[in-house]
Amino acid sequence: MEQTTVLRQVKLVSGEEIDIVITKGVISGITAAGEGKGDAVWDGRGTYVSSGWIDMHVHAFPEFDPYGDDIDEIGVKQGVTTIVDAGSCGADRIADLAASGRAAKTNLLAFMNISRIGLQRVDELSRLEWIDRGKAIEAAQTYPELIVGLKARISRSVVKESGLEPLRLARGLSADTGLPLMVHIGSAPPDIRDVIPLLEKGDIITHYLNGKSNNLFDADGRPLKVLTDAVRRGVHLDVGHGTASFSFRVAEDAKRHGIHPDTISTDIYRGNRLNGPVYSLANVLSKFLSLGYSLEETISRVTVRAAQWLGRPELGRIQVGDAANLSLFTVSGESAQLVDSEGVHRTAGQVITTKGVVIHGEFIVF
Repeated sequence: MEQTTVLRQVKLVSGEEIDIVITKGVISGITAAGEGKGDAVWDGRGTYVSSGWIDMHVHAFPEFDPYGDDIDEIGVKQGVTTIVDAGSCGADRIADLAASGRAAKTNLLAFMNISRIGLQRVDELSRLEWIDRGKAIEAAQTYPELIVGLKARISRSVVKESGLEPLRLARGLSADTGLPLMVHIGSAPPDIRDVIPLLEKGDIITHYLNGKSNNLFDADGRPLKVLTDAVRRGVHLDVGHGTASFSFRVAEDAKRHGIHPDTISTDIYRGNRLNGPVYSLANVLSKFLSLGYSLEETISRVTVRAAQWLGRPELGRIQVGDAANLSLFTVSGESAQLVDSEGVHRTAGQVITTKGVVIHGEFIVF
């Protein structure tokens, strides 16, 4: 994008139509629709634009199987300009993840796994000696631009006999590094009522809409007290759809009781991208439209609100003088079948489809 390019008649989620003028990768003008001037014009009629989508929970380290994928396959090729790897790597391999990020078109950030081995094994917290305080602190100090938090997967298959001790150690590492925690919740033990009270303001619960028996809602769909208490003290709720962690039923209960996501994320990796039920961030966002969230509410959870949590407000805005960081998409009125992690289908009346991105001075159109 060495020349000046105009995105003509693109539409904000508010419905307002504008032109966005981009010069050498920087937003040089925002005008009324039809008034932008430039060397090249892209006809954006019928296309929405937002600041670049941010997926707060992905797995982008392809060497680890089954939970891995290529950065750009789950990033720019899906209309997502920033991805946050959620604990694929611990201190042993975080340097390799950082190197992969430097070679990608997609912006990469990461939660570092508190286990130094990361997802080399899927029971990475079953042995406490794998939680190496010194190595974790050194890695956090070495890669401050990459690491935005610490990841602890606190569910039965991961911790095995370690119980809550990995989370207690994670709490200590959080204090040592000044980094918040993202905590994966799932099957018991540990009991969810023992896990959530250990989380503090700014920490993240991911998979909060899972339909497992150890979830955050009672048999009548009411939120547990530990959840409402956590929301009150500023714990952040992230979707983290994944292969087994998003239930339409639970999401409907949560919405009915006013428990809304702070961020919508995929927990995507190669398997659930190719075979479902995740497929893409656009697919997951379409599920929230089907739940009755507005387009503006939905997109804010992968733009403004995600950027706020990351402390990078520039990623969540469209502003003259900023580097152009944009996602382009359409919203069709045709019906489609969407499926959750429990195999339950819902018919959607609106479907979001990505059309392109602008990132690092490049305009990529699908």
